[in-house]
Amino acid sequence: MSRLAFLAAEAHEELAPLIAPPGVIAGIVAVLLLTFAIVTYSYRDVANRHSSSSRGASQSQDSAH
Repeated sequence: MSRLAFLAAEAHEELAPLIAPPGVIAGIVAVLLLTFAIVTYSYRDVANRHSSSSRGASQSQDSAH
């Protein structure tokens, strides 16, 4: 019978406490992902501005080889 009592006690585990409720943690993660997306989107223009100069540099290097 002691084995059955041990298994019953083992089935009930105490959950670790969280820093904040799950909804708050999910909200913080969503805000961080949105911030990262905005920063990534803002660099899109920089990549488009430099694509023509890098294309010209790669063509001149190709012709030299």
